[in-house]
Amino acid sequence: MADSATPWYRMDNASVMYSAIQREDYSAIYRFSAFMDRDVDPEALQRAVERAMPRFPGFAVRIRRGFFWYYFEPNPSPGPFVREDAADFCRPVRFGEDNGWLVRFLYYGRRISIEVFHALADGAGSLVFFRALLAEYLRQLGEDIPADCAVDLDAPPQREELEDAYRRHAGRVSRRPAQVRRAYQDIGTPEPFYTFNVTMGFVSIASLKARAAALGGTITEYLAAVLIHLLLEKQRQERHHRQRPVTLGIPVNLRAYFPTETLRNFIMTVQVTADPGLGDYGLAELVNLVRCQMRLYATRQNLQAVMTRGVRLQYNPLLQIIPRVVKNLIMLRSYRSSGVRPYTATFTNPGYFSVPEQMSAHIEHMEVVLGQAAVARPHISAIGYGDTMEITFSGTQQENDLEREFFRFLVREGLHVHVESTRP
Repeated sequence: MADSATPWYRMDNASVMYSAIQREDYSAIYRFSAFMDRDVDPEALQRAVERAMPRFPGFAVRIRRGFFWYYFEPNPSPGPFVREDAADFCRPVRFGEDNGWLVRFLYYGRRISIEVFHALADGAGSLVFFRALLAEYLRQLGEDIPADCAVDLDAPPQREELEDAYRRHAGRVSRRPAQVRRAYQDIGTPEPFYTFNVTMGFVSIASLKARAAALGGTITEYLAAVLIHLLLEKQRQERHHRQRPVTLGIPVNLRAYFPTETLRNFIMTVQVTADPGLGDYGLAELVNLVRCQMRLYATRQNLQAVMTRGVRLQYNPLLQIIPRVVKNLIMLRSYRSSGVRPYTATFTNPGYFSVPEQMSAHIEHMEVVLGQAAVARPHISAIGYGDTMEITFSGTQQENDLEREFFRFLVREGLHVHVESTRP
């Protein structure tokens, strides 16, 4: 929250981590794209950006380096400027570049993209911003888009949108998250720096939902189960001496459990895992396993206890007096032990992107891309719009066997899949 006397913003629990671990070989950047019904007008898009940014001050900031902590302050620099898109999706942020802006606006053909440094906001918060930007862009083109179709850009920013919801909803009970200590690591051969591969598959939501329901799960549970099934098989074919658990990290939107209007970070990763040492799993069993583990760990009480632990660490008096450069090393080491080794892959589904009827005819589909992982393994993400679920595999590994087998598996399941890729 901005201090009433000084124009700066204290970082939330997630912001502190993402700022500390950002590296040239790790990109805490994610991208949302809207594929429009006509070629993008860059001048109209720039006007829309200039109209939208003042309404969302949490995105109009830059990072400053204090002796003890990073912090945000309003960015007085010119920009951000709309740019034509390039092949380097989600390139790592460098705090001193682009006039310090931590959000990017890009276009190419009929595609409008926004890239956000994760320290600013999670996907849910960024989609609120992106929806408002798209509404204003359409107005700049002369379309009749009422103010109530998205956030009213003439209304003043709401203080609640900038709150640190982690801190407000921290409770009295603290606990560590339940985690597998070390999962199967699906690490491939790194591409030359900076080669970033993106493969997208487009599937009918109705067909996907029907197949998931037939196995007793939601779309997210079904897709997670398919990923676990294929990763178990991949590990088996590699004939490791020890078969380790296959574990997905699935971010959960905490707004579904705790009331808040924040547009900043308010998510927590839940771990779902299948241990091959316990035997073989059918797909229906994996769907049930994912469903049960999500319901076990994604409860208000458990999420609050884990959240409380993170907040207490951030405000620990001893940690407060440790210099920032030392804290960065501590958090980087902690991330490798608790954010990399316990997971085989990350799978995120921010949900369905809904827009009012006045806007829907102008957007054909949505896309999402997660930036470069800390190791050469893919990130998997998905987003729904209309009747299209878009599923992305992104990363710097040369091998494409997981994404290839994933989409082939969906086809064998009776689903029609259209695939696009940046791979040669």
